[in-house]
Amino acid sequence: MGETNSVVVDHLVKRFGDLTAVDDVSFTVKSGEIFGFLGPNGSGKSTTIRILCGVIDPTDGNASVLGYNVRTQPEEVKRRIGYMSQRFSLYEDLTVDENLDFYAGVYEVPPERFAERRTYILEMAGLVGRENELAANLSVGWKQRLALGCSIVHEPKMVFLDEPTGGVDPVSRRQFWDLLYEMADSGVTLFVTTHYMDEAEHCHRLAFIYQGEIIALGSPAQIKADQMTSTVIEVDCDDCERALEAIGRLDDVQEAYLYGSMVHANVDDARKAKRTIKEAMGASGVGLREMRIVEPNLEDVFVSLMDKMERR
Repeated sequence: MGETNSVVVDHLVKRFGDLTAVDDVSFTVKSGEIFGFLGPNGSGKSTTIRILCGVIDPTDGNASVLGYNVRTQPEEVKRRIGYMSQRFSLYEDLTVDENLDFYAGVYEVPPERFAERRTYILEMAGLVGRENELAANLSVGWKQRLALGCSIVHEPKMVFLDEPTGGVDPVSRRQFWDLLYEMADSGVTLFVTTHYMDEAEHCHRLAFIYQGEIIALGSPAQIKADQMTSTVIEVDCDDCERALEAIGRLDDVQEAYLYGSMVHANVDDARKAKRTIKEAMGASGVGLREMRIVEPNLEDVFVSLMDKMERR
């Protein structure tokens, strides 16, 4: 049996007056995959999700979710999907149990089925024993898991997650992604937006959107191979801000940007660039500890793509 698609987007366009928020976008999302949707603020991510969730109509083009047309069957789409945002969509004056009960009512989950779903979600989210605790009193990580539980109480086969890990600590983020992997393994399709490039590495496939256009599409490995034709030099020094300023002025450097406590520089000729970077560090009075060539990651790709698009 061949692969099926949970989402099919065909030349989708959305205009708000003179602004084209989504510009002739096409892609598919395979059933059971984790699909990452990346882009800077204002790039069209949230608008695309709102169309796919049946909340707003496209101006042109078509899209289907789980086989239902978002333009002509939006209510069918809404009934069959789950949605979770960065704000978590919880009622903080309700308890854990009351939140689950409320969303079960919204999605018309039969009482006998809800009893089973409640048990599963409490165990999945690690909330057993916290059923009567107010959502307002939960830590951000616990709220995140409860919000995920509320979004899947009706057993949707497709879940949209819009910046679901914003403001969450690294340990909770890792635990959350473990839950997403379990869901994908069970056949649930996940459509995720994130600003964390390390999370994007965990997606099966990615789409980069910029000013309403898809500028890269494929697996993380494919995108890195296709988009990064330059070499990445990592600079370890005692003053990253001054180093970044000095390196960014060099003709041998395409882009330079902070990467944690390091500076990354994208270059064509690594041997020549290493020499000029070392000279620039000395002239700027910056202490150079180490300089090495590293494998590009998605953050390198993202910065490079943004630079290319802005120069275009």
